[in-house]
Amino acid sequence: MAGVLSHIRVLDLSRVLAGPWATQILADLGAEVIKIERPGIGDETRAWGPPYQKDDDGRDTTESAYYLCTNRNKKSVTLDVSSPKATKLLRAMAAQCDVLVENFKVGGLQRYGLDYGSIKEIAPQIVYCSITGFGQTGPYAPRPGYDFLIQAAGGLMSVTGRADGEQGAGPIKAGVAVADILTGLYATIGILAALRSRDATGVGQHIDMSLLDVQVACMANQATNYLMSGDAPRRLGNRHPNVVPYQDFVTADGSIILAIGNDAQFRGFCSASGHAELGSDPRFATNASRVENHSTLLPMLRKIMLERSSANWLEVLSEAGVPCGPINDVAAVFADPQVLARGLRLDLPHRFGVASSVANPIRLSATPVEYRSGPPTLGEHTDEVLQGWLKLTDDEIAALRREGVI
Repeated sequence: MAGVLSHIRVLDLSRVLAGPWATQILADLGAEVIKIERPGIGDETRAWGPPYQKDDDGRDTTESAYYLCTNRNKKSVTLDVSSPKATKLLRAMAAQCDVLVENFKVGGLQRYGLDYGSIKEIAPQIVYCSITGFGQTGPYAPRPGYDFLIQAAGGLMSVTGRADGEQGAGPIKAGVAVADILTGLYATIGILAALRSRDATGVGQHIDMSLLDVQVACMANQATNYLMSGDAPRRLGNRHPNVVPYQDFVTADGSIILAIGNDAQFRGFCSASGHAELGSDPRFATNASRVENHSTLLPMLRKIMLERSSANWLEVLSEAGVPCGPINDVAAVFADPQVLARGLRLDLPHRFGVASSVANPIRLSATPVEYRSGPPTLGEHTDEVLQGWLKLTDDEIAALRREGVI
């Protein structure tokens, strides 16, 4: 069967990560996504390397790994948005689209007649998604927003890192741009919801996505811990504020993770480790008591975990049904039997050989994700789209290219 969104056309005016992450998901689900890029430059992530995609002779190309991770299944069209001729073409394209995604500064597209108010006049069916750092309203709306800034401003860094008083203490960002990625996911959800609404009403709408809004929303239990108690959460390293033991432990030859989520699992751990008495100790018998007495329990557990190797602990605890796991680097991740079995490495044909990335994790039984093409090279589909969508002739396209419009 065709992809579930194979009837949807998307005009992608976004760059970097949050917007392209959303449009790649839509493309994976079958949508036709046209990525608009600046002539000669393109999405700035094309230059965010090394590493870069290599050609058949092993030489670096202009395609960075960063760009490749979030632009498969799309078509690249180069248009200079500042050119009146280009904006006329973009408006004509938008009129034929179901979705438009952009991440310009607030008000940045109004001067070109590409803002939501202007586009909905010619395309009332459009689902128009704007992604910014701080949203379309509020005192910070005009400010640029980047993932690192948002992780800090949105509270994530205040709870990430070693606790005060420990070696290496201090706030630290996540190792992946989680604010961008989560915003891309929320944007996708919003777009799908708006399309469903349009199916019922025939009318599109504007989606205002803010990285800060998303980051605050994704503080989840840490946010509600504060809202209910009035106490701002602190950095605890890998220790969980509400569940004990739920952290890393040093073993005889390395480290592993224990993620014990209930009292039965804790008793299972105690029995498997040869210290069953801890499971019935009233100080540790319930999660609430373990949280209250963590400063007593954790030193005891650290001593116990040093008794065996990581491999031995993982074998023994897994057999006992105790949630545990290794701390893998990325190389170990892609060598892991489960990751291999799930086919999470994805190798797609590319103009410069094979582009490797990570598969979409959505598993649909009837309308599975499609991998139609690797990430496009800059402007690879300009002629195809202008001819197919707007019926421009070869001479008209050549003239636009001479003028620097495309």
